[in-house]
Amino acid sequence: MWAPAYPFAVPRRLGYLALVVAALSLVASRFAETVDLGTVRGFAVAQLAMTFLLALAVVFGTYGAYVLVERWLSAHTESRRREHDLRNVLRLGFSVVGLVALAGVVTEQWLGVLFSLGVVGFGVTFALQQPLFSLIGWAYIMTKRPYQVGDRVEIDESKGDVVEVDFLVTTLWEVEGELVTTHQPSGRVVTLPNSVVLSSHVKNYTRDEFPYVWNEVSVEVAYETDVEFARETMQSVADDYLGDEMERNVERYRDQLAETPVSLDVRARPTVNVTRKASWVELSVRYLVDPRRMQPAKNELYERILAAYNEEPDRVKFPIGRTR
Repeated sequence: MWAPAYPFAVPRRLGYLALVVAALSLVASRFAETVDLGTVRGFAVAQLAMTFLLALAVVFGTYGAYVLVERWLSAHTESRRREHDLRNVLRLGFSVVGLVALAGVVTEQWLGVLFSLGVVGFGVTFALQQPLFSLIGWAYIMTKRPYQVGDRVEIDESKGDVVEVDFLVTTLWEVEGELVTTHQPSGRVVTLPNSVVLSSHVKNYTRDEFPYVWNEVSVEVAYETDVEFARETMQSVADDYLGDEMERNVERYRDQLAETPVSLDVRARPTVNVTRKASWVELSVRYLVDPRRMQPAKNELYERILAAYNEEPDRVKFPIGRTR
């Protein structure tokens, strides 16, 4: 289950308070402009005070506007995933506007500031390539949607649930990894630079359009087994357990498949494949499941299949292995 990346939202009243401080600072700056406070080391105190107050007005005004806009969007956005993305875009936009305005107020050279930003940006392109690539990666994630907050993904050998997509990094709650061998959380947090999506495979297990995957449970039986009976029993157990749910979800997959040039034979109910090995026969049941239920579903299926087989010991035999 996805948890919001910002559990403590900024109160709306703090935004109003910031705007009040900005307005008072603006009024005070106009008053300071009309007062002669002398000079300090050749600098007019009134001019310094006015610049300082204007800078405060820019900082508090930008922050207050951001808080109010962010709160309004949160109240009118039903999807928490979209809310997370919009919050990041707002942070970036208001930060850029605030920095440009602050530099313009301090230097009193708006055109010079914009020109300097172009020159500095050109230099930063070479000095900070990795962060810039990560920022480009963030823009790619926001537009192309290879994944979003709440998805279970595998990126560059790291697998987990996406809990935050920041400007520079993506944060995962790790699943599997080195500590566990099943499809369960390990308790670790993995941080990946966003630039990795530009050069690595991204495997999304729970995309909005179709948040399911196919999985298999395999059971080995001896050659003395009535294979046809074992196959039908396995299929019947899987069908009783999740056949109806699988059929409904497969219809969603077929609808998406119909919109592409790809042609596949997609079975609506669980199927069983039989593979003959050197000393046994392997039966594998294939079914559709929610990725976060893979291990519980596999455990339940395995137990039900074994219970059904054990009820017919004369028809289902298991391989006998001996080690010294």
